[in-house]
Amino acid sequence: MKIKNVLISQPQPENEKSPYSDLAKQFNLNIVFRKLIKIQRIDNKEFRKQRINVLDHSAIIFTSKHAVDHFFSLCDELRVTIPETMKYFCVSEAIALYLQKYVQYRKRKIFFGNSKFPELLELIKKQKSENYFFPCAANHTSEIPELLKANKVNHVAVPIYKTVPDEVNDININDFQMIVFFSPFGIDSLIKNFPDYKKGDNLFAAFGASTLKACEDAGFPVEIKAPTPEAPSMTMAIEQFLQSNGKK
Repeated sequence: MKIKNVLISQPQPENEKSPYSDLAKQFNLNIVFRKLIKIQRIDNKEFRKQRINVLDHSAIIFTSKHAVDHFFSLCDELRVTIPETMKYFCVSEAIALYLQKYVQYRKRKIFFGNSKFPELLELIKKQKSENYFFPCAANHTSEIPELLKANKVNHVAVPIYKTVPDEVNDININDFQMIVFFSPFGIDSLIKNFPDYKKGDNLFAAFGASTLKACEDAGFPVEIKAPTPEAPSMTMAIEQFLQSNGKK
């Protein structure tokens, strides 16, 4: 089967010189970027049911920009004013800099790792006297709370947003010979938006073990998998597959 149209279930890259652009030129592909999911903040009534007071905590852990936006949006709605003494621990410098949208950037109260939580954890462990508030997704994995607990870090993991299927009515899913997924929720969205969809000869690509499992659990075989030692990125995995299978 000739691969022409590829659906990437992520937002359009800001940089026109992204690896996907190179991939499109190399294999003469028409690549369409379309998120299949969206992030929703839980409402304040749902948050209040958890009986957690933000101001009982002296530090906040952020692992995504979504968490930053939804945390401060929730605080505004609850009329909670975050004190200047609050400390922020961000998993990456990009998230730390993004905080400037809401707080004044001060090195003495904003700390960041190098994109991996174990690195941030080393900074957190040096300040164990803090009481940490970890805003996360309602369907988050337990990995980070377990690491914090194992290292005896006083914390509370608080779901403040959730991932849900987006309404996808602007594309014809059957136009695509390849669909690339990056989240298990993307599979849920496909099934919800296109309940009669049949995979047939089309190709599925999945990034991450949980995404791969969601595809297989839904009965969709996955031909392209990443990351692997040979293909740490999805673009590399697609390139290697198309080269080895002569799909041009």
